[in-house]
Amino acid sequence: MKLNRIKLVLVENDVSQTEFAKKLGKSFSTINAYCSNRKQPSLELLNQIADILSVKMKDLIVDN
Repeated sequence: MKLNRIKLVLVENDVSQTEFAKKLGKSFSTINAYCSNRKQPSLELLNQIADILSVKMKDLIVDN
């Protein structure tokens, strides 16, 4: 089940997972787990992700 749209937002902003991992201060494997929905970031981290990508937090969450 997909809960977040992080991968799609990275693609829309032409940001690689490797580049984003460096900006966020996380490992590539952690970012990859978020992008493939194997793992979900905390709300605090989701807020940081939104700030770095200049999007609203709600844009990172799948609307069911």
